[in-house]
Amino acid sequence: MTVTSLDLDAVDLPVPPVRRDPETGRPRGWTTPRRIRVLAAVSVLLALVFATVVEVGAGGLRGAFREIGHRAGPQVVATSDLYFALNDMDAQVANVLLVGKEQGLGVGRDQALNIYAQRRAQADRDLQQASSIAGGDRAAAEALRAVLDGFGKYQALAAEAILLDGQHPHPAAQPPADALARYRQATDMMKQQVLPAAEKLRTANADALEHTYESKHTATDYAMIATGVVGALLASVLVGLQAYLARRLRRRINPLLALATAGVVVLTLTALGMLGSESEHLRRAKKDAFDSVLVLARARAISYDANADESRFMVDPARRAQYQLAFYDKSQDLLGLPNAGSVYDYDQEFATTIGLYRSANPKVAFTGLMGRELHNITFAGEREAADDALSALQIYQRDDREMRRRVGIGQLKSAVDFNTSYKPGNSNWAFDQYDKALVQVTDINQRAFDQSIHAGEDGLSAWTWIPPAALLAVAGLVFLAVRPRLSEYR
Repeated sequence: MTVTSLDLDAVDLPVPPVRRDPETGRPRGWTTPRRIRVLAAVSVLLALVFATVVEVGAGGLRGAFREIGHRAGPQVVATSDLYFALNDMDAQVANVLLVGKEQGLGVGRDQALNIYAQRRAQADRDLQQASSIAGGDRAAAEALRAVLDGFGKYQALAAEAILLDGQHPHPAAQPPADALARYRQATDMMKQQVLPAAEKLRTANADALEHTYESKHTATDYAMIATGVVGALLASVLVGLQAYLARRLRRRINPLLALATAGVVVLTLTALGMLGSESEHLRRAKKDAFDSVLVLARARAISYDANADESRFMVDPARRAQYQLAFYDKSQDLLGLPNAGSVYDYDQEFATTIGLYRSANPKVAFTGLMGRELHNITFAGEREAADDALSALQIYQRDDREMRRRVGIGQLKSAVDFNTSYKPGNSNWAFDQYDKALVQVTDINQRAFDQSIHAGEDGLSAWTWIPPAALLAVAGLVFLAVRPRLSEYR
């Protein structure tokens, strides 16, 4: 027997005779060629299933990165940003009424009006982005309609309040009664209709994003199981074909089948590693980074609303108790201090809790939004930035009590000056330091989110062609391996 390049496993041994039907002369029963063909066909079929499973798993992850990183994720951020912009719009109207004709305060009337216009444009952009995809989600669409309806009514009331205030120049914190009455209507509209609807919109989008993540994560787990099982079956069939050829045809190891088997084993392990690595990129993007981005965005919006409650407290004496309680409630949303029964208990309780956080157990001290962020510290520099935000918030909280003390002893203009000034040692300066620290923590998580999304997409780029190439390679090697054996029976 002559050994050719396509018959690498041939040796000079006789081939067992084939039993044939005495009448037709055709091979009889479950013959060796038929067994070889069946094993080869099963190998190719399993290679097709393997390539399909890997492609479906990679495609699902590719879709998850696209949805979370470029569609649903930015959409949730936009609705969170909408909540912030709406809150600050109302805060700036309060500032307009607060400063009146006074000059030299930390915030002037023109500055407040400019910020109001900026926030209105920001809210318009966020609403446009929300409108572009909200139609596919009934809850989001209903919430969006409620926001749009209330937003238009709010702007009309706010414009009237600003106009009436401008017609009667007044000292700080002494707006005309008609302007104050119209502002009450506007802020009540914002609190009772617009913001709750915006929160429902944010929640609907966040829930949809969470569902997308969970379904894709579960699908990836199944894809990994299927990849391992089908890859093992394919390798087993190839080993079985190798063994059958060696035993039945008295051949040594077939190099082409050995190459196909080794390739399947390597590809299976590589595919499992890829799916696991990509799943981790997705988890890191969603759970470690994006969840913190959402918590911090909400914390920032609530912080601005609390800051506006101070302006409302000074500008509307009849509602001071209401706005003081609102400030306390928002402080609790941020920190969750169970033993602080009012704003006047906050300084001592905050000092005690932050001391416990820094000296004993960093994960159990706070239960509000800041606590949720502190439970999810993951990235380099994140804890230091979060600590800076806590320290700045503590200073701002102390300044709030100083403002209330001045109001309580009749020093209203001094309270307004202290509350609106950006000079070091004043309340707005402390709030600005806190806000910058909060933004820094957010930026750390946003960068990590972007990096994880890009890393995941880059890791999947080659897996559009690897599965079909693997299928063709396995099918070709099996064909070349069994063809010389089958030719011996012709």
